[in-house]
Amino acid sequence: MVNPLRGEVEVVLDGQPYVARLTLGALAELEHDLGADSLLAVAERFEAGRFSSRDVLSVLVAGLRGGGWQGRAADLLTTEIGGGPVAAGRAAAELLARAFRIDA
Repeated sequence: MVNPLRGEVEVVLDGQPYVARLTLGALAELEHDLGADSLLAVAERFEAGRFSSRDVLSVLVAGLRGGGWQGRAADLLTTEIGGGPVAAGRAAAELLARAFRIDA
């Protein structure tokens, strides 16, 4: 079971649920994969709608790895993501929103 307060999102791969979370290490990996020079650049890229399906895949991989998954991006190319591309995009958006959430 995921804990949204910890920034966790459930992603279903081949029928099995996984916890995804953008830890600091996962965010660093994401910055590198997207060629971004800062976390702000990553957030702005998605907020402005300037992202591709490859970007969504990078967010999912980083989040899954942050949640303890040992796979790589290539593994997701042949994996069925529960809910298809729409659910994958939604999960990526939730991961980013929860990672950049500011608690008062």
